[in-house]
Amino acid sequence: MEFNTIIEPFRIHSVASIAMTTQSQREKFIADVGYNLFSLHSDDVLIDFLTDSGTGAMSRNQWAAIQRGDESYAGSPSWLTFKAAVQNLFPFKHVIPTHQGRAAEKILFTAIGGAGKVIPSNTHFDTTRANIEYSQAEAVDLVIAEGRDPASLHPFKGNMDLVALETFINARGIENIPVVMMTITNNSGGGQPVSLENLKAVSAMCKKYSIPFFLDACRFAENAWFIREREVGQSERQVVDIVREIAALADGMTMSAKKDPLGNIGGWLALNDDGLAAICRNLLILTEGFPTYGGLAGRDLEALAVGLSEVVSHDYLKYRIRSTAYLGNALAQMGIPVVQPIGAHAVYIDAKTLLPHIPALHYPGQSLAIELYKIGGIRGCEIGSVMFGRKPDGSELPATMELVRLAIPRRTYTQSHIDYVIEVCEEVLKRAPSFRGYRITQEPASLRHFTSEFAPL
Repeated sequence: MEFNTIIEPFRIHSVASIAMTTQSQREKFIADVGYNLFSLHSDDVLIDFLTDSGTGAMSRNQWAAIQRGDESYAGSPSWLTFKAAVQNLFPFKHVIPTHQGRAAEKILFTAIGGAGKVIPSNTHFDTTRANIEYSQAEAVDLVIAEGRDPASLHPFKGNMDLVALETFINARGIENIPVVMMTITNNSGGGQPVSLENLKAVSAMCKKYSIPFFLDACRFAENAWFIREREVGQSERQVVDIVREIAALADGMTMSAKKDPLGNIGGWLALNDDGLAAICRNLLILTEGFPTYGGLAGRDLEALAVGLSEVVSHDYLKYRIRSTAYLGNALAQMGIPVVQPIGAHAVYIDAKTLLPHIPALHYPGQSLAIELYKIGGIRGCEIGSVMFGRKPDGSELPATMELVRLAIPRRTYTQSHIDYVIEVCEEVLKRAPSFRGYRITQEPASLRHFTSEFAPL
């Protein structure tokens, strides 16, 4: 029998205190840091939905595994444990550990990018795009049309547009496309999953044109759960088997282990090509560390090995997806426009629709994120024209969507915390017509959302 109440499939083993600030205090805190939520002290945040990356709670089994960590510089048994856990799910020939996902991206695109190269994806996320562009290559997004429509109910809005991909390959030339990427789930597009059917079709097209196919797979388990729940013929399968089938379709992957692998740090690059692996290992030694630790302590490798076994649990994934939907559905029911269907790791508020009086280049997403913090102490993340509006040539164009992501850390908050967020959002909805836009007063050359400063208009 199925009950309506969502219970966490765990007991609380340790707690961290939350400082209960007031709105007047938060208004001062955010003004003091130039209205950039990344610059806030985390102690001044009540509910931290800035990111789900590295912010989750580890299990007692993970903490116990930390005690097994062996800190030998080369050939640590912790490395062998980690490698076996990765290859159990992703049986690539070469596993190259890194301190987090963007380091894996940096190594990969340093090796295969460069001027004149173009790298298509369903939608590149911020660090992926930045690392591609830093190599002077071009990052191109080819998500299906439904993936650009926040209100569309397509079950797999992260899918690649297959016609657009083949047209792109023929137009740009296979010699200029070192790899095709697929982000699962599609973070920039609202945390939307990619179907197994679409993954198979992209893989087949890459084989047809002899182009390597890589996964940006940091939310692989959540994507596999959506395949199981939404795709015809998949409902009786084990998540672990779906994950292995996805991996078998690809030639390699990048991973931020701070997401689905349930770690607070870590990542890896995995691939089958011997020559490319040799180049990437040399870059790893230059920038991250020896190939058997890659910038991670042995204890981190042990904790990630346990996390990889825990994240494919059906009980955990069912709770994860249902608890996120609990928040997303509540916001939708009160009239706040959110990206539909609700994803797994976050709820995305459609700031363009909620704040139609704020033009895109006055940053409605940033405005909404700031007000969520001022009113209720909730820290979210703008995913719109602040994050994606600045082009490599310095010009600025509105992003396709203006979103605020409420990314929910794994195994961290309870239902009462989410109920509080819902109440805050009710107040935000009432006040929305009064919100103002912002201008950027200081920004870096790339990834400006991390450190830019703003002023209200």
